[in-house]
Parts: sequence; structure tokens; C-alpha cells
Amino acid sequence: MENKMIHVLLIDDDPMVREVNKGFIESINGYKVIGEASNDEEGIQLAKERDVDLVILDIYMPKIDGINTLQQIRAQQLNIDVIVVSAAKDNETINIMLQNGAVDYIIKPFKFDRIKKSLENYQYYKRTLKKNRTLSQDELDAMMNMQQTMKRDIHLPKGLNMFTLQQIMTYMKEANEAKSAGEVANSVGIARVTARRYLDYLEKTGIIHLDVQYGNVGRPVNRYTM
Repeated sequence: MENKMIHVLLIDDDPMVREVNKGFIESINGYKVIGEASNDEEGIQLAKERDVDLVILDIYMPKIDGINTLQQIRAQQLNIDVIVVSAAKDNETINIMLQNGAVDYIIKPFKFDRIKKSLENYQYYKRTLKKNRTLSQDELDAMMNMQQTMKRDIHLPKGLNMFTLQQIMTYMKEANEAKSAGEVANSVGIARVTARRYLDYLEKTGIIHLDVQYGNVGRPVNRYTM
């Protein structure tokens, strides 16, 4: 399946912030900013007119704040996801935005790695949903675990990166049987010891399952399934 570019709409009243965020977003492969708005009215109109997948939304804006903007997106049943990027950090605001379906909430000021992680997680989430017409319970559980990583700032262990993690998760999801670290390593193109580190991390977070298989001779083999 050909991967479609993820189209992003920026809604923020500060043009400098929009410019910086645009640079961050378009530095990540697979993303393109197709519109910018300085207020909710303009943003909602662009969301209706253009093929928008994802809105990057601020809270503090001069006309109507981001809370109402997100509520309008939901009320008008626009098929658009929202990531909030805002200086607002009170529990009430964060809770309202998440309850209204924001897939992530990033507090300003933030580091590039934080928004990069969020966008990579979202990219994996969307592509997996588009690829599968139906999901098994295990696949859905894995998807929900991945979606939860977009709702909190999870730092991967040192030496691991999200891109390789996504490659391994995709391979494991498509596998018809349990796989060893060596098989995963050969498929993804990394060292076996590196694959083992990723698999151990996924097993500890509950995304994959470990099955220790004992043969007649030799050491037991660790095999993994989604």
C-alpha cells in the first residue's frame, strides 16, 4: 500500500510559532502542512475546504479559544485528528481537550524530540488503521497501547528510536507465527542484540508476548508474538 502524505493544518494566532512548528512538522518524512490559520473561524473553514488529516491546535487565541475550536470540529463531525500544542497546563483544560478527542497534548515550550515522537506515533497509528479493514483483539490492544503513548510523554530507553520500534511492531503484527530476535533482526536489518533490546522493551510494556520454547537439546529460544 502506498503511504499517503499526512496533511496538517496549523491553528495558532502567533505567525512565528506557526512558522517554527511548520519547520518541525515538515522535517519529518510523510508530513506536509497544507494550511495555516490565526483563529478558530479561519481554521474551521480551512478544515472543511481542504483534505486535512491532522490539526495542530493552540488553546490561547484572541477570538474563540482552542477548547471551543476542538468542540466545533467534533460537533461538525469533521474526520480530523487534533494534537494540542499550548502553554495551557492546568488539569481542567488538559482533561477537556483529551475528553474531546485530542490524540496528544504538548505543553509549550517543548523540545523538538517531543513533537517528533508524537508525530511518529500518530503516523504509525494512522497507517496501521488504513492498512487493516478488520483487527483482532490482540492487534486492537497493541493499537490502543500505541495510542496511549501519544497521550503521555514516554521516553524510550537510551539507544532505542521510534522509527525502528515501529518497523519491528509492523513486522510482528504481520507475522503469522512467533518470531525470534534473530528473525526480527534479519527482517528489519539490525543486529540481533539490538532487536533483542527492542523486543524486551515491547514485552515489558505489554505490546508483545514472550514465549520461551525448550527443545530437546541446547538452550531455550525466546520467541515473541503480538
